[in-house]
Amino acid sequence: MTIAFNLIGLVVSDMSRSLAFYRLLGLKVPQGAESEPHVEVNLPGGLRIAFDTEATIRSFDPDWTPGTGGPGRVGLAFACADPAEVDAAYANLLAAGHTGHLKPWDAFWGQRYATVFDPDGNHVDLYAPLPVAATT
Repeated sequence: MTIAFNLIGLVVSDMSRSLAFYRLLGLKVPQGAESEPHVEVNLPGGLRIAFDTEATIRSFDPDWTPGTGGPGRVGLAFACADPAEVDAAYANLLAAGHTGHLKPWDAFWGQRYATVFDPDGNHVDLYAPLPVAATT
């Protein structure tokens, strides 16, 4: 057997709010999934992302408790088409009531970059390559 990484799992405190957040980032979450205790979404390239309620995790691990390390223990990143899309996605998420962490900025490594928190405090980065400066 060959071991292959193929799923990212997030434990969520509010399935509906979490799915709404990730829909704003373009994930194709099935309609009606908000009432499910476990939801999976196929990602490009064969990966999947799964969302489980805290109650679901406790159903097979009664002693489970959320991590206490604070925000930033898990980070996800979403590629945007261009710097303007980074700015628009960030503004759209804030307008929907989500919390920004780092407003859009031009990073020294050549990307437009921003960070928001998902409803459970995970860092979600938005990025796009900056245009290459013309040389004379």
